[in-house]
Amino acid sequence: YFFLSNLSLVDICFTSTTIPKMLLNIQTQSKAITYAGCITQMYFFILLGAWDHFLLTVMAYDRYVAICHPLHYTVIMNPRLCGLLVFKSWIVSALNSLLHSLMLLRLSFRADLEIPHFFCEVKQMIQLACSDTFLNDMVMYLATGILGVGPLAGILYSYSKIMSSIQAIPSAQGKCKAFSTCASHLSVVSLFYGAVLGVDFSSAGTHSSQSGAVTSVLYTVVTPMLNPIIYTLRN
Repeated sequence: YFFLSNLSLVDICFTSTTIPKMLLNIQTQSKAITYAGCITQMYFFILLGAWDHFLLTVMAYDRYVAICHPLHYTVIMNPRLCGLLVFKSWIVSALNSLLHSLMLLRLSFRADLEIPHFFCEVKQMIQLACSDTFLNDMVMYLATGILGVGPLAGILYSYSKIMSSIQAIPSAQGKCKAFSTCASHLSVVSLFYGAVLGVDFSSAGTHSSQSGAVTSVLYTVVTPMLNPIIYTLRN
């Protein structure tokens, strides 16, 4: 529940970076945003998105310890380690977000810039810049590779060990009980990464900014909304 409460907090903040502004734009029929407001929105969006990735990875490790080392669970996953894992996840996410924001500040843009999205997304901002973006592209792809593939690899490794341990349980009832402890987390992980990959493949396939904006609603609105429903049903 410690990790779940942190995930809930991150989901609330994550949606709060984009949805209130989008609703305000719809209500006032004005889609303007200041340069400082755009950078701020992008900073918190990257920060909370990356933190979400890391929290899901930490929760996968928590499930791995609970199923593969049940007798040592309370010793390994002590309150100090849990707090340290969440704190380190926040630090790495904050540094990554700060790096992208500072890299974006070095670029120049037109005064009448129009962003084909409902929020300030770093990839769109780099594409719309008037100056050279080679360094920004390298940093973006490198950070995505390390901070995106790394947590996903950790989740896959944890679940590979979990599945091996479940297969070793002799009784069918024991297997169902062990699997039920990680079913909610597995559903949330599948939903989160499925939405992100769907957005990437959709944008790459259609090359349409409007299509990318529509599919982005999946992981900015739909996924955070479904997370509490999934865990509530499990409880």
